[in-house]
Amino acid sequence: MEDGEKNDGKRIVFVTVGTTSFDALVKAVVSENVKEELRKRGYTHLLIQMGRGIYSPPKCDGADGSLAVDYFTFSSSIADYIRSASLVISHAGSGSIFETLKLGKPLIVVVNEDLMDNHQCELAEELEERKHLYCARPHTLHQTLTKMELESLVRYTPGDGTPVARIIDRFLGFPDD
Repeated sequence: MEDGEKNDGKRIVFVTVGTTSFDALVKAVVSENVKEELRKRGYTHLLIQMGRGIYSPPKCDGADGSLAVDYFTFSSSIADYIRSASLVISHAGSGSIFETLKLGKPLIVVVNEDLMDNHQCELAEELEERKHLYCARPHTLHQTLTKMELESLVRYTPGDGTPVARIIDRFLGFPDD
């Protein structure tokens, strides 16, 4: 797994909650113990995409040696933010998970326990079992960070859907190419 691209010495942790509200994740990631663990691991910047949340974390420029913290609500694409990150912490939405994994970035998925019928939890736990990512809850994020060994993660390789598409095309009567 790539530990991220260096950006003028910056090691960025990008946090995304997607289009929803997930204040518990935002609060967890800006807690003093989580920020200190990130700083100990050499990360310099924390950039949070906070979606529709109402909690606004305190910003910090990091001039005093602490972790720099900034945030925004939405962006038309988060791909560039993911590419520039050394670590991604994300909600459990499949789009965010697979976009991050396809870019080869280390990922911690934080499950929103407030969602009913939480199928996202099953996806995150299965991908953790396969060692593609780490899975946490807001209250276990610090513990996950302290135990995290990025070199143990296995790069995700997307499957090839071509054989399935050919079968569907044949069934529908389309000629083979």
